[in-house]
Amino acid sequence: QVQLVESGGGLVQPGGSLRLSCVASRSILNIYPMGWYRQAPGKQRELVAAITPLDTTNYADSVKGRFTISKNSARNTVYLQMNSLKPEDTAVYYCSTAIATTTYWGQGTQVTVSS
Repeated sequence: QVQLVESGGGLVQPGGSLRLSCVASRSILNIYPMGWYRQAPGKQRELVAAITPLDTTNYADSVKGRFTISKNSARNTVYLQMNSLKPEDTAVYYCSTAIATTTYWGQGTQVTVSS
């Protein structure tokens, strides 16, 4: 079992930047892939970015070139650096991992992009 706690969300103007953090309750980043997801009102939750234990990354087409996922295994923390934010990036952002047959989610952090 693992607990995930996100932070770093907030209100930002279009074109601005935010960095989200996700802290895991135990050392899993070198064992299991981690992902950032988001869910906008009225829409399905979607994968934004993911990182494997070997630091391979992948991104949704909508965020490529603007978002960067990274991790600090010593701190059990995964980051999502978000640049050039757009109003359509507004959503609740969740950190997630899957261990065996169980998927774990954090509580989410709200990101609002608005002028």
